Amino acid sequence: MSKYSSSLRLPATVVGSLVLALAPAFAQTAPDNTKANKGDKNDSAATADKQKMNATDRKLTQQIRKAVMADKSLSTYAHNVKIVSQNGTVTLRGPVRSEEEKHTIAAKAAEVAGGAEKVTDEMSVAPK
Repeated sequence: MSKYSSSLRLPATVVGSLVLALAPAFAQTAPDNTKANKGDKNDSAATADKQKMNATDRKLTQQIRKAVMADKSLSTYAHNVKIVSQNGTVTLRGPVRSEEEKHTIAAKAAEVAGGAEKVTDEMSVAPK
């Protein structure tokens, strides 16, 4: 055994231990909306495939999405909320990280849509 191979074992062991010890702190839960998406099977649920393709509804959805994406204080969950416009009425669905995010997104949608009465909030707060 050379003097180099034995001196490299300790740092590798230490580094390996540190990586294993710190991994949970840096690990992120993979996004998984499987449970949230089960509600999409309901025929009355507002889903992306029910998005109207007329120019007015598409523009409404686009403007709300831009407003949500421009707000960098929102979580990735909030940036991925489903926005479905049907005849000028907007439905917001999906998980967000807090009640504050729900309120922020609903307010942005109401501002673009022309009032809170035109927005249906079906968002939920996901556990951290």
